[in-house]
Amino acid sequence: MVSSLASTARTEPYGRVVVRAALWLAFLAPFFYLSYGFANWLASRRDDVGSIVFSWEHSIPFIAWTIVPYWSINLFYGLSLLLNDNRQGVDRLAGRYLTAQIVAVACFILFPLTATFVRPATTGLPGFLFAVLGGFDKPFNQAPSLHIALLVIIWDHWRHRLGGFLLPLWHGWCFLIGASVLTTWQHHFIDIPTGALLGVFALWLFPCSGVLPFSGFRLTSGAKARRLALFYALGAALALAGAALGAFFCAVALFLLWPALALAIVAFAYAGAGAKVFQKFADGGITLASRILLLPYRLGARANMWAWTRNLAPQVAVADGVFLGRYPTAREANSFGTVIDLAAELEKPAGADCRWISFPIIDLLPPEMAIQQLATSALESARRDGTVLVCCALGFQRSAGVVAEWLVATGRARTSTLAREMLMAAGRPIHLAEATERTTS
Repeated sequence: MVSSLASTARTEPYGRVVVRAALWLAFLAPFFYLSYGFANWLASRRDDVGSIVFSWEHSIPFIAWTIVPYWSINLFYGLSLLLNDNRQGVDRLAGRYLTAQIVAVACFILFPLTATFVRPATTGLPGFLFAVLGGFDKPFNQAPSLHIALLVIIWDHWRHRLGGFLLPLWHGWCFLIGASVLTTWQHHFIDIPTGALLGVFALWLFPCSGVLPFSGFRLTSGAKARRLALFYALGAALALAGAALGAFFCAVALFLLWPALALAIVAFAYAGAGAKVFQKFADGGITLASRILLLPYRLGARANMWAWTRNLAPQVAVADGVFLGRYPTAREANSFGTVIDLAAELEKPAGADCRWISFPIIDLLPPEMAIQQLATSALESARRDGTVLVCCALGFQRSAGVVAEWLVATGRARTSTLAREMLMAAGRPIHLAEATERTTS
Protein backbone atom coordinates (compact mmCIF):
# COMPACT_ATOMS: atom_id res chain seq x y z
CA MET A 1 0.00 0.00 0.00
CA VAL A 2 1.27 3.43 -0.91
CA SER A 3 1.99 5.66 2.07
CA SER A 4 0.60 9.20 2.08
CA LEU A 5 2.65 12.04 0.65
CA ALA A 6 1.45 14.06 3.59
CA SER A 7 3.46 11.96 6.01
CA THR A 8 6.32 13.80 7.69
CA ALA A 9 9.63 13.22 5.95
CA ARG A 10 12.59 12.16 8.05
CA THR A 11 14.95 15.10 8.33
CA GLU A 12 18.68 14.42 7.95
CA PRO A 13 21.72 16.62 8.61
CA TYR A 14 21.67 19.14 5.79
CA GLY A 15 25.34 18.62 5.02
CA ARG A 16 24.63 15.08 3.88
CA VAL A 17 21.79 16.32 1.71
CA VAL A 18 24.03 18.92 0.04
CA VAL A 19 26.76 16.36 -0.63
CA ARG A 20 24.25 13.97 -2.24
CA ALA A 21 22.81 16.81 -4.33
CA ALA A 22 26.28 17.94 -5.42
CA LEU A 23 27.19 14.42 -6.51
CA TRP A 24 24.02 14.15 -8.56
CA LEU A 25 24.64 17.55 -10.16
CA ALA A 26 28.19 16.52 -11.00
CA PHE A 27 26.71 13.62 -12.96
CA LEU A 28 23.53 15.15 -14.37
CA ALA A 29 25.00 18.38 -15.75
CA PRO A 30 27.59 16.80 -18.06
CA PHE A 31 25.19 13.98 -18.91
CA PHE A 32 22.63 16.56 -20.02
CA TYR A 33 24.98 18.52 -22.26
CA LEU A 34 26.67 15.44 -23.72
CA SER A 35 23.50 13.48 -24.49
CA TYR A 36 21.54 16.54 -25.63
CA GLY A 37 24.40 17.68 -27.83
CA PHE A 38 24.86 14.19 -29.26
CA ALA A 39 21.20 14.02 -30.27
CA ASN A 40 21.52 17.45 -31.88
CA TRP A 41 24.61 16.35 -33.78
CA LEU A 42 22.93 13.20 -35.07
CA ALA A 43 19.89 15.13 -36.24
CA SER A 44 22.06 17.71 -38.03
CA ARG A 45 23.59 14.93 -40.12
CA ARG A 46 20.25 13.62 -41.34
CA ASP A 47 18.47 14.77 -44.48
CA ASP A 48 15.00 13.62 -43.50
CA VAL A 49 14.34 15.65 -40.34
CA GLY A 50 10.77 16.91 -40.55
CA SER A 51 8.59 19.13 -38.40
CA ILE A 52 5.11 19.15 -36.95
CA VAL A 53 3.54 22.60 -37.09
CA PHE A 54 -0.11 23.60 -36.85
CA SER A 55 -1.18 26.46 -39.11
CA TRP A 56 -2.34 28.58 -36.18
CA GLU A 57 1.16 28.56 -34.69
CA HIS A 58 2.21 31.18 -37.25
CA SER A 59 0.12 33.66 -35.23
CA ILE A 60 2.21 33.14 -32.06
CA PRO A 61 4.18 36.35 -31.43
CA PHE A 62 7.88 36.42 -30.76
CA ILE A 63 8.40 38.02 -27.34
CA ALA A 64 12.11 38.49 -26.75
CA TRP A 65 12.03 39.13 -22.99
CA THR A 66 10.45 35.70 -22.32
CA ILE A 67 13.90 34.22 -22.82
CA VAL A 68 14.46 35.26 -19.18
CA PRO A 69 11.85 32.88 -17.70
CA TYR A 70 12.94 30.32 -20.29
CA TRP A 71 16.50 30.40 -18.93
CA SER A 72 15.38 30.53 -15.29
CA ILE A 73 14.60 26.83 -15.29
CA ASN A 74 18.35 26.17 -15.16
CA LEU A 75 18.53 27.93 -11.79
CA PHE A 76 15.57 26.02 -10.38
CA TYR A 77 17.01 22.75 -11.70
CA GLY A 78 19.99 22.99 -9.35
CA LEU A 79 18.19 24.63 -6.44
CA SER A 80 15.56 21.89 -6.41
CA LEU A 81 18.24 19.27 -5.80
CA LEU A 82 19.94 21.33 -3.12
CA LEU A 83 16.76 22.16 -1.20
CA ASN A 84 15.53 18.80 0.09
CA ASP A 85 14.86 17.40 3.54
CA ASN A 86 16.71 14.13 3.06
CA ARG A 87 18.82 12.13 0.66
CA GLN A 88 15.87 10.06 -0.49
CA GLY A 89 14.22 13.26 -1.70
CA VAL A 90 17.39 14.12 -3.63
CA ASP A 91 17.57 10.65 -5.15
CA ARG A 92 13.96 10.64 -6.24
CA LEU A 93 14.18 14.08 -7.80
CA ALA A 94 17.37 13.05 -9.59
CA GLY A 95 15.58 9.92 -10.76
CA ARG A 96 12.88 12.11 -12.26
CA TYR A 97 15.46 14.28 -14.02
CA LEU A 98 17.29 11.25 -15.35
CA THR A 99 14.08 9.60 -16.58
CA ALA A 100 13.04 12.72 -18.49
CA GLN A 101 16.52 13.08 -19.97
CA ILE A 102 16.88 9.46 -21.12
CA VAL A 103 13.39 9.17 -22.63
CA ALA A 104 13.55 12.56 -24.34
CA VAL A 105 16.98 11.96 -25.85
CA ALA A 106 15.90 8.52 -27.05
CA CYS A 107 12.97 10.17 -28.84
CA PHE A 108 15.24 12.86 -30.29
CA ILE A 109 17.48 10.17 -31.76
CA LEU A 110 14.72 7.90 -33.06
CA PHE A 111 12.27 10.57 -34.26
CA PRO A 112 14.06 13.92 -34.65
CA LEU A 113 12.07 17.03 -35.46
CA THR A 114 13.16 20.55 -36.26
CA ALA A 115 11.84 24.00 -35.38
CA THR A 116 10.86 25.95 -38.49
CA PHE A 117 10.51 29.53 -37.22
CA VAL A 118 13.48 31.87 -37.70
CA ARG A 119 13.88 34.25 -34.78
CA PRO A 120 14.44 37.94 -35.48
CA ALA A 121 17.63 39.60 -34.30
CA THR A 122 17.52 40.76 -30.68
CA THR A 123 19.74 42.99 -28.57
CA GLY A 124 20.44 43.68 -24.91
CA LEU A 125 19.98 40.97 -22.29
CA PRO A 126 17.55 38.93 -24.43
CA GLY A 127 20.01 39.05 -27.31
CA PHE A 128 22.82 37.84 -25.07
CA LEU A 129 20.72 34.97 -23.68
CA PHE A 130 19.61 33.91 -27.17
CA ALA A 131 23.24 33.95 -28.31
CA VAL A 132 24.31 31.72 -25.41
CA LEU A 133 21.39 29.39 -26.06
CA GLY A 134 22.27 29.14 -29.73
CA GLY A 135 25.78 28.09 -28.82
CA PHE A 136 24.65 24.60 -27.85
CA ASP A 137 20.92 24.34 -28.64
CA LYS A 138 20.25 23.75 -32.32
CA PRO A 139 16.75 23.75 -33.89
CA PHE A 140 16.30 20.02 -33.25
CA ASN A 141 15.37 18.07 -30.09
CA GLN A 142 11.73 19.11 -30.27
CA ALA A 143 9.18 16.50 -29.15
CA PRO A 144 8.85 15.70 -26.35
CA SER A 145 10.06 19.03 -25.03
CA LEU A 146 12.64 18.27 -22.36
CA HIS A 147 12.18 21.84 -21.16
CA ILE A 148 8.50 21.19 -20.45
CA ALA A 149 9.18 17.79 -18.89
CA LEU A 150 11.67 19.33 -16.48
CA LEU A 151 9.26 22.19 -15.79
CA VAL A 152 6.56 19.73 -14.71
CA ILE A 153 9.04 18.01 -12.38
CA ILE A 154 10.36 21.24 -10.88
CA TRP A 155 6.87 22.78 -10.54
CA ASP A 156 5.70 19.74 -8.59
CA HIS A 157 8.79 19.82 -6.37
CA TRP A 158 8.20 23.42 -5.27
CA ARG A 159 4.41 23.38 -5.00
CA HIS A 160 4.80 21.11 -1.96
CA ARG A 161 7.25 23.53 -0.33
CA LEU A 162 5.76 26.97 -0.93
CA GLY A 163 2.74 28.51 0.74
CA GLY A 164 0.98 31.81 1.18
CA PHE A 165 1.44 34.39 -1.57
CA LEU A 166 4.56 32.57 -2.85
CA LEU A 167 2.54 29.64 -4.17
CA PRO A 168 0.43 31.61 -6.71
CA LEU A 169 3.58 33.50 -7.70
CA TRP A 170 5.28 30.17 -8.34
CA HIS A 171 2.37 28.95 -10.46
CA GLY A 172 2.47 32.19 -12.44
CA TRP A 173 6.22 32.01 -13.05
CA CYS A 174 5.95 28.38 -14.15
CA PHE A 175 3.22 29.41 -16.58
CA LEU A 176 5.63 31.98 -18.04
CA ILE A 177 8.33 29.32 -18.35
CA GLY A 178 5.91 27.02 -20.14
CA ALA A 179 4.62 29.73 -22.47
CA SER A 180 8.16 30.89 -23.23
CA VAL A 181 8.96 27.76 -25.24
CA LEU A 182 6.45 29.12 -27.79
CA THR A 183 7.04 32.86 -27.49
CA THR A 184 10.81 32.41 -27.92
CA TRP A 185 10.07 30.29 -31.02
CA GLN A 186 12.10 27.53 -29.46
CA HIS A 187 9.42 24.84 -29.79
CA HIS A 188 6.26 24.01 -31.68
CA PHE A 189 3.00 23.27 -29.91
CA ILE A 190 3.09 19.46 -30.16
CA ASP A 191 6.28 19.48 -28.10
CA ILE A 192 4.36 20.81 -25.08
CA PRO A 193 1.77 18.07 -24.41
CA THR A 194 4.29 15.34 -25.23
CA GLY A 195 6.81 16.96 -22.88
CA ALA A 196 4.18 17.33 -20.16
CA LEU A 197 3.27 13.65 -20.51
CA LEU A 198 6.92 12.73 -20.09
CA GLY A 199 7.21 14.95 -17.02
CA VAL A 200 4.15 13.38 -15.40
CA PHE A 201 5.52 9.92 -16.17
CA ALA A 202 8.73 10.84 -14.34
CA LEU A 203 6.68 12.03 -11.35
CA TRP A 204 4.81 8.72 -11.33
CA LEU A 205 7.95 6.62 -11.68
CA PHE A 206 9.66 8.37 -8.74
CA PRO A 207 6.98 9.57 -6.30
CA CYS A 208 8.03 11.94 -3.53
CA SER A 209 7.60 9.22 -0.93
CA GLY A 210 6.18 5.76 -0.59
CA VAL A 211 6.85 2.65 -2.64
CA LEU A 212 8.32 2.95 -6.11
CA PRO A 213 6.00 1.37 -8.70
CA PHE A 214 8.73 -0.94 -9.99
CA SER A 215 10.13 -1.97 -6.60
CA GLY A 216 9.98 -5.67 -5.84
CA PHE A 217 8.67 -6.50 -9.29
CA ARG A 218 8.40 -10.20 -10.02
CA LEU A 219 6.81 -11.56 -13.16
CA THR A 220 3.51 -13.13 -12.21
CA SER A 221 3.04 -16.87 -12.50
CA GLY A 222 -0.76 -16.65 -12.58
CA ALA A 223 -2.29 -17.58 -15.92
CA LYS A 224 -5.18 -15.12 -15.58
CA ALA A 225 -2.89 -12.26 -14.58
CA ARG A 226 -0.69 -12.97 -17.59
CA ARG A 227 -3.70 -12.99 -19.92
CA LEU A 228 -4.87 -9.65 -18.54
CA ALA A 229 -1.36 -8.19 -18.81
CA LEU A 230 -1.21 -9.33 -22.44
CA PHE A 231 -4.65 -7.87 -23.11
CA TYR A 232 -3.70 -4.43 -21.81
CA ALA A 233 -0.28 -4.59 -23.47
CA LEU A 234 -2.02 -5.28 -26.78
CA GLY A 235 -4.27 -2.28 -26.20
CA ALA A 236 -1.21 -0.14 -25.48
CA ALA A 237 0.51 -1.38 -28.63
CA LEU A 238 -2.55 -0.60 -30.76
CA ALA A 239 -2.80 2.92 -29.32
CA LEU A 240 0.91 3.44 -29.91
CA ALA A 241 0.59 2.22 -33.49
CA GLY A 242 -2.38 4.55 -33.98
CA ALA A 243 -0.30 7.47 -32.71
CA ALA A 244 2.66 6.62 -34.96
CA LEU A 245 0.68 5.98 -38.12
CA GLY A 246 -1.90 8.67 -37.51
CA ALA A 247 0.80 11.31 -37.10
CA PHE A 248 1.55 11.02 -40.83
CA PHE A 249 -1.95 12.34 -41.51
CA CYS A 250 -2.68 14.55 -38.50
CA ALA A 251 -0.49 15.45 -35.54
CA VAL A 252 -3.50 15.23 -33.23
CA ALA A 253 -3.08 11.45 -33.42
CA LEU A 254 -0.05 11.82 -31.15
CA PHE A 255 -2.46 12.34 -28.25
CA LEU A 256 -3.00 8.56 -28.46
CA LEU A 257 0.35 8.33 -26.68
CA TRP A 258 -1.53 9.16 -23.48
CA PRO A 259 -3.89 6.14 -23.46
CA ALA A 260 -1.02 4.00 -24.78
CA LEU A 261 1.07 4.85 -21.73
CA ALA A 262 -1.88 4.41 -19.36
CA LEU A 263 -2.66 0.94 -20.73
CA ALA A 264 1.02 -0.01 -20.60
CA ILE A 265 1.10 0.88 -16.90
CA VAL A 266 -1.99 -1.24 -16.23
CA ALA A 267 -0.36 -4.11 -18.14
CA PHE A 268 2.67 -3.65 -15.89
CA ALA A 269 0.39 -3.93 -12.84
CA TYR A 270 -1.05 -7.25 -13.99
CA ALA A 271 2.36 -8.53 -15.08
CA GLY A 272 3.53 -8.45 -11.48
CA ALA A 273 3.82 -4.89 -10.16
CA GLY A 274 0.38 -5.04 -8.55
CA ALA A 275 -1.88 -2.37 -7.10
CA LYS A 276 0.93 0.01 -6.14
CA VAL A 277 1.12 1.34 -9.70
CA PHE A 278 -2.16 3.17 -9.03
CA GLN A 279 -0.49 5.05 -6.13
CA LYS A 280 -3.58 5.06 -3.94
CA PHE A 281 -3.41 6.10 -0.30
CA ALA A 282 -5.17 4.61 2.71
CA ASP A 283 -7.59 7.57 2.74
CA GLY A 284 -8.70 6.93 -0.86
CA GLY A 285 -6.67 9.70 -2.50
CA ILE A 286 -4.14 9.19 -5.27
CA THR A 287 -1.04 11.06 -6.37
CA LEU A 288 -1.37 13.85 -8.91
CA ALA A 289 0.81 11.92 -11.36
CA SER A 290 -1.40 8.85 -11.14
CA ARG A 291 -4.52 11.00 -11.47
CA ILE A 292 -3.26 12.52 -14.72
CA LEU A 293 -1.34 9.62 -16.22
CA LEU A 294 -4.04 6.98 -15.74
CA LEU A 295 -7.00 9.22 -16.56
CA PRO A 296 -7.77 7.46 -19.90
CA TYR A 297 -7.90 4.12 -18.12
CA ARG A 298 -10.02 5.48 -15.28
CA LEU A 299 -12.49 6.97 -17.74
CA GLY A 300 -12.82 3.53 -19.27
CA ALA A 301 -13.27 1.99 -15.83
CA ARG A 302 -16.02 4.52 -15.04
CA ALA A 303 -17.79 3.74 -18.31
CA ASN A 304 -17.54 0.03 -17.56
CA MET A 305 -18.95 0.59 -14.07
CA TRP A 306 -21.92 2.49 -15.47
CA ALA A 307 -22.60 -0.17 -18.14
CA TRP A 308 -22.66 -3.02 -15.63
CA THR A 309 -24.49 -1.36 -12.75
CA ARG A 310 -26.86 1.17 -14.36
CA ASN A 311 -29.88 -1.08 -13.80
CA LEU A 312 -28.90 -2.19 -10.30
CA ALA A 313 -29.36 -0.65 -6.90
CA PRO A 314 -26.10 1.14 -6.05
CA GLN A 315 -25.91 -0.56 -2.65
CA VAL A 316 -27.74 -3.40 -0.91
CA ALA A 317 -28.02 -4.23 2.78
CA VAL A 318 -26.32 -7.45 3.84
CA ALA A 319 -26.51 -7.74 7.64
CA ASP A 320 -26.23 -5.63 10.78
CA GLY A 321 -25.56 -2.27 9.14
CA VAL A 322 -23.18 -3.61 6.50
CA PHE A 323 -23.90 -2.75 2.86
CA LEU A 324 -22.36 -3.98 -0.37
CA GLY A 325 -22.22 -1.94 -3.58
CA ARG A 326 -20.49 -0.29 -6.47
CA TYR A 327 -18.15 2.66 -6.10
CA PRO A 328 -20.27 5.43 -4.56
CA THR A 329 -20.78 9.06 -5.44
CA ALA A 330 -19.92 11.58 -2.73
CA ARG A 331 -23.59 11.90 -1.80
CA GLU A 332 -24.01 8.14 -1.51
CA ALA A 333 -20.82 7.78 0.52
CA ASN A 334 -21.87 10.46 2.98
CA SER A 335 -24.99 8.49 3.87
CA PHE A 336 -22.76 5.88 5.56
CA GLY A 337 -20.60 6.13 8.64
CA THR A 338 -17.64 4.39 6.98
CA VAL A 339 -16.71 3.39 3.45
CA ILE A 340 -14.30 0.49 3.00
CA ASP A 341 -12.92 0.80 -0.50
CA LEU A 342 -11.24 -2.10 -2.31
CA ALA A 343 -10.84 -0.49 -5.78
CA ALA A 344 -7.18 0.27 -6.44
CA GLU A 345 -7.96 2.08 -9.68
CA LEU A 346 -10.56 4.60 -8.47
CA GLU A 347 -10.16 7.73 -6.34
CA LYS A 348 -12.28 8.79 -3.41
CA PRO A 349 -14.95 11.13 -4.82
CA ALA A 350 -14.51 14.83 -4.13
CA GLY A 351 -16.91 15.95 -1.42
CA ALA A 352 -17.01 12.62 0.40
CA ASP A 353 -16.43 13.55 4.06
CA CYS A 354 -17.33 10.27 5.73
CA ARG A 355 -14.69 8.00 7.20
CA TRP A 356 -12.90 6.38 4.27
CA ILE A 357 -10.63 3.34 4.53
CA SER A 358 -8.94 2.06 1.40
CA PHE A 359 -7.35 -1.34 0.84
CA PRO A 360 -6.24 -1.12 -2.80
CA ILE A 361 -6.76 -4.42 -4.61
CA ILE A 362 -6.23 -4.94 -8.33
CA ASP A 363 -9.36 -5.90 -10.25
CA LEU A 364 -10.24 -9.41 -11.50
CA LEU A 365 -7.50 -11.19 -9.55
CA PRO A 366 -7.71 -13.02 -6.21
CA PRO A 367 -6.65 -10.60 -3.44
CA GLU A 368 -3.78 -11.32 -1.13
CA MET A 369 -5.16 -13.12 1.89
CA ALA A 370 -3.42 -10.72 4.29
CA ILE A 371 -5.10 -7.67 2.70
CA GLN A 372 -8.48 -9.37 2.65
CA GLN A 373 -8.16 -10.24 6.34
CA LEU A 374 -7.15 -6.66 7.17
CA ALA A 375 -10.20 -5.37 5.31
CA THR A 376 -12.43 -7.89 7.11
CA SER A 377 -11.08 -6.80 10.48
CA ALA A 378 -11.55 -3.14 9.59
CA LEU A 379 -15.13 -3.88 8.53
CA GLU A 380 -16.03 -5.48 11.85
CA SER A 381 -14.39 -2.64 13.78
CA ALA A 382 -16.10 0.09 11.74
CA ARG A 383 -19.49 -1.63 12.02
CA ARG A 384 -19.55 -0.90 15.74
CA ASP A 385 -19.48 2.84 14.99
CA GLY A 386 -22.25 2.95 12.41
CA THR A 387 -23.25 1.79 8.97
CA VAL A 388 -20.54 0.55 6.63
CA LEU A 389 -20.42 0.41 2.84
CA VAL A 390 -17.98 -2.09 1.37
CA CYS A 391 -17.34 -1.22 -2.27
CA CYS A 392 -15.21 -1.81 -5.30
CA ALA A 393 -15.82 -0.70 -8.89
CA LEU A 394 -18.89 -2.87 -9.52
CA GLY A 395 -19.51 -4.44 -6.12
CA PHE A 396 -19.40 -7.90 -7.67
CA GLN A 397 -16.04 -9.39 -6.72
CA ARG A 398 -13.45 -7.64 -4.52
CA SER A 399 -15.94 -6.10 -2.08
CA ALA A 400 -18.17 -9.17 -2.21
CA GLY A 401 -15.20 -11.33 -1.28
CA VAL A 402 -14.46 -9.22 1.80
CA VAL A 403 -18.09 -9.22 2.92
CA ALA A 404 -18.30 -12.99 2.41
CA GLU A 405 -15.13 -13.42 4.46
CA TRP A 406 -16.63 -11.22 7.18
CA LEU A 407 -19.86 -13.23 7.24
CA VAL A 408 -17.96 -16.46 7.83
CA ALA A 409 -15.38 -14.99 10.23
CA THR A 410 -18.08 -13.51 12.47
CA GLY A 411 -20.34 -16.57 12.42
CA ARG A 412 -23.11 -14.93 10.43
CA ALA A 413 -22.68 -17.65 7.82
CA ARG A 414 -21.43 -21.12 8.69
CA THR A 415 -19.75 -21.77 5.36
CA SER A 416 -18.42 -19.84 2.36
CA THR A 417 -21.20 -21.30 0.26
CA LEU A 418 -23.85 -19.96 2.61
CA ALA A 419 -22.13 -16.57 2.64
CA ARG A 420 -22.33 -16.42 -1.16
CA GLU A 421 -25.99 -17.37 -1.01
CA MET A 422 -26.66 -14.59 1.52
CA LEU A 423 -25.04 -12.01 -0.78
CA MET A 424 -27.01 -13.20 -3.77
CA ALA A 425 -30.20 -13.15 -1.74
CA ALA A 426 -29.49 -9.51 -0.89
CA GLY A 427 -29.97 -8.75 -4.59
CA ARG A 428 -26.38 -8.26 -5.70
CA PRO A 429 -24.85 -10.31 -8.54
CA ILE A 430 -21.51 -11.56 -7.31
CA HIS A 431 -18.58 -13.29 -8.99
CA LEU A 432 -16.41 -14.94 -6.40
CA ALA A 433 -13.58 -17.29 -7.26
CA GLU A 434 -14.13 -20.81 -6.07
CA ALA A 435 -12.19 -21.26 -2.86
CA THR A 436 -11.66 -23.88 -0.23
CA GLU A 437 -14.81 -24.22 1.80
CA ARG A 438 -14.56 -22.37 5.12
CA THR A 439 -16.72 -22.92 8.16
CA THR A 440 -17.12 -21.12 11.41
CA SER A 441 -15.52 -22.74 14.41
